[in-house]
Amino acid sequence: MTDTPRHAGGQRIPLLDVEEARRRAAEVGVPEVMADLSVFRTLLHQPGVAAAVNGMLHALLWKGTLDARLRELLIMRIGWTCGSVYEWTQHWAVALAVGVPADDVLGVRDWPTHDGFDDLDRAVLAATDETLADGRISDATWAACAGHLSDAQLVELVVAIGNWTLFARLLPSLDVPLEEGVAPWPPDGLSPTDPTSEDLEES
Repeated sequence: MTDTPRHAGGQRIPLLDVEEARRRAAEVGVPEVMADLSVFRTLLHQPGVAAAVNGMLHALLWKGTLDARLRELLIMRIGWTCGSVYEWTQHWAVALAVGVPADDVLGVRDWPTHDGFDDLDRAVLAATDETLADGRISDATWAACAGHLSDAQLVELVVAIGNWTLFARLLPSLDVPLEEGVAPWPPDGLSPTDPTSEDLEES
């Protein structure tokens, strides 16, 4: 696991105040609800980039064909593997909201041993791990995914893994802080760098 701080501090790029973030967001078509988030209050220092990032999120979150459960499982796996506190913390709530049981969300920490995943869940999580480790999905895992997903969904799967890996990398480097009052690493505060988390990977 990477040696990532448990909680980013927002010390590298100052957060825009909410009103300024909303003003810049409106100029480039970023919704106000996104402009209120710490990540966009950071990204909107460069509005064109913020708009491009928002466009990808819009396509994947609201217009995508990949099942929301699969999307959130791969996001949480990326957040955990990369030690991205903001990604894990934000998408904990999103995953629960789209109906992923909390036990399954937590199961991505050590997904090979979690019995709540079906064959497609496991194929998508394997595809995620292989992309993070090797830069590509293996032929065997691709075949396992292709047995369940359409060509459009396969393209979306690869792009989704790439998109949320981008977030897992930019969030720590930009030192994006969690929103005020939000506790890190829900639901139990366990992070990938905690000694007890190693037991999950070794069990």
